[in-house]
This record gives sequence, structure tokens and C-alpha cells, in this order.
Amino acid sequence: MRPEDLPEIRHLHLFRDMSQANFETLMSSSYAQNFPPGLDMVRQGDPSDFLHIVLEGAVELYAKWADRECTMAVVRPVSTFILAACIRDAPYLMSARTLERTRIVLVPASDLRAMFRRDTEFSVAIINELAAGYRSVVRSAKSLKLRTSRERVASFLLTQSMLAGGTSSYTLPVEKRLLASYLGMTPENLSRTLRLLEADGVKVDGARVIITDRAKLTALAKPDKLIDASETAIDQTGSSLPRALE
Repeated sequence: MRPEDLPEIRHLHLFRDMSQANFETLMSSSYAQNFPPGLDMVRQGDPSDFLHIVLEGAVELYAKWADRECTMAVVRPVSTFILAACIRDAPYLMSARTLERTRIVLVPASDLRAMFRRDTEFSVAIINELAAGYRSVVRSAKSLKLRTSRERVASFLLTQSMLAGGTSSYTLPVEKRLLASYLGMTPENLSRTLRLLEADGVKVDGARVIITDRAKLTALAKPDKLIDASETAIDQTGSSLPRALE
């Protein structure tokens, strides 16, 4: 691992408050690896051998059942993924593949569990991260079950605008095919919905989003702090879509 990688990892909520000696011990057994785009790094059902820390690139977390597949999250630097499986020493519930050239630090799950028992501040950080992840999944489930597809898309576009500082024009953070999968839609349904939303105050041209009437879009999305609000900075770090800690 490069020495310059360590400060970025140390800055993560997960590692920020643990003792320096314990952080160095944990990192000494970890290593960095570069992955090409389109590579399956983790397959659902496999043993959870490593916690993954994304330093460069992007990783899609996805799930499969029968002949169906859905996007669960897209993780970007600097962030971890599949923490819960590592702590539980349980099989991965999701698969992970690189969307572009990606640099990952692999932390052995057995060392992670040992440090969880040794460092109190690290234990608290893990519990907080898992709690934030659980609440993010509940929010996502509520949106999927309680909103129509049109309302979900409107809510996503409005939320991304707010995350971008309230701007009325921004670029989608992920490809439309990934967004459609995450929102529980086919790409064709997403395209039709985006066209319909032009009457509700938003126009999408390629990856560019332009909010033409924020009041109309807000009236359709009906923002709800118990669905759309983020818990803490943990929820948003390194993720183009809400996190799935698994």
C-alpha cells in the first residue's frame, strides 16, 4: 500500500477515532490492488474474506435472483463496502464489479473482527456505520413500496439537485441503466418516465438534468425527511446511490 493512501483511509468515519497504533496494526495486514473495468471482485454467496476500501474508480454493488439483476449501490472514493458481512463472518449478500479502473484496499475480515473487540472507538464507529446503513436501506425500501415510479424518479432528481448545492442544472452521478435498476425500473420505463416529467418541471438531456420548475417537481416528489433525508455525513460519503452496507 502506498504511504499516501493512509491519510485518506484514516479520515474515514470508520477509522477516524481508533488509536493510531491499532490503525497501523490493521493497515499492516491490508494491501492495495488495482482492478480493470468490468471485473467481478465479489460474488454473492462467497465467504466475506475482506472489507473493501475504494480509493480510486467506482464499484457497482448488485444482486441477482433467477434471471433478474438489480443495482443496489454505486460506491466511489473514498468509501468502504460490505462491512456487515465481514463483521458477521457471513456470506456476501451482494456481488461487486468495477465500473472503471479501480484501486481497492483489502482489509482481512478476521483482522477487522479482532480489532472490533480490541478498540472501543473503532467498535463504536462500526456500530454507527452499520446503523446508518440499516436506516438508509429502510428509507430506500419505503420509497420503493410507497411511491410510484414517477414519484421515485422525481424524488431522486430533486435530491441530487439538493446534494449539488441546490443547483438547477447538474449531471447524473450514474449511468441511466444503473439508475433504472436501482429505482426498480427497466431502462425503457425510466426513459418514458423522464419524458413525462418534462411536464412536471424537469428536463433530462443525456446525462444532463435541468430543473425548469422546482415548485412543480417538489409538488410531485413530496420530499419527506423520514424517507429522503440523510442521517449523517456517513450516508453520503463515496456513494452515488444510497449505501447498502450488507
